[in-house]
Amino acid sequence: MRIGIYGYGNLGRGVECAVKCHTDITLVGVFTRRDPESVKTVSGVPVYHANSIADFKDKIDVLIICGGSATDLPEMTPALARDFNVIDSFDTHAKIPNHFKRVDDAARENGHTALISSGWDPGLFSIMRVYSEAVLPNGKDYTFWGRGVSQGHSDAIRRIDGVLDARQYTVPIESAMDAVRGGRCPEFSTREKHKRECYVVACDGADTARIEKEIKEMPNYFADYDTSVTFVSMEELRANHAGLPHGGSVIRNGRTGFDDENTHTVEFSLRLDSNPEFTASVLVAYARAIYRMHGRGDIGCKTVFDVAPADLSMMSADELRKHLL
Repeated sequence: MRIGIYGYGNLGRGVECAVKCHTDITLVGVFTRRDPESVKTVSGVPVYHANSIADFKDKIDVLIICGGSATDLPEMTPALARDFNVIDSFDTHAKIPNHFKRVDDAARENGHTALISSGWDPGLFSIMRVYSEAVLPNGKDYTFWGRGVSQGHSDAIRRIDGVLDARQYTVPIESAMDAVRGGRCPEFSTREKHKRECYVVACDGADTARIEKEIKEMPNYFADYDTSVTFVSMEELRANHAGLPHGGSVIRNGRTGFDDENTHTVEFSLRLDSNPEFTASVLVAYARAIYRMHGRGDIGCKTVFDVAPADLSMMSADELRKHLL
């Protein structure tokens, strides 16, 4: 299978790294909107300008699109689905139905197969929510994220006047998780499930009291959470907060029995040293599935709900039954 990487930020580099673990995949090249001469790949794979992507229609089996969900993927994925089988990690949950429709129209019209919103949430967590709800329909789901760096929230802090750099961690509240793991089905407010920890480098002479107030009152980001703001030096930020860890848990409590007398808890958890590298690894596995589905004539847009587990694996059906069933 021949893949291409469209976009070469943290996620694109993660895909490049993941490919080395897959013996059935060849990386054709990286496509960037920057000057290709200014981009040096870790593996030495060729770099091309994004404008030349059409020249590779017959040379790439699946194009992995590594753009941002806010402005890149809503335009990139439908456009590229006209010429390629594609996959993306679109993660704006509320806008997934509209994104799906636009990508599906483009892919079907041109006989291609696409998959959107692949990763861990949406992605693997989505699958676990479906599995646990199907098995335990009499129950309730809970999703906890973190402790991990939220890149979008970190960017929001960096946009505040007087801020040089920042990292924001989403942190699940342990007492809430313990209540759920105890088999109960509590109702939580947003504030009762997660808190925000912010580490901020301020410009010399900046009004740190104002910056802290703007952070804590920022709607859609921090206003609904208990938020702590710690001002640090650039050296401390680089030394202690340079990585991009993340993770989380999907938990479902359900009841069975004629009188609902038995309680069951299903939990799926992730602890990730590198959010982009893990997300990239999920994308590569689902790229294989898209390649196989396209080979069977299954076109149009898909989500992780439409993919059989066997299509993700390098193993044959016989090997899967022997080693993993």
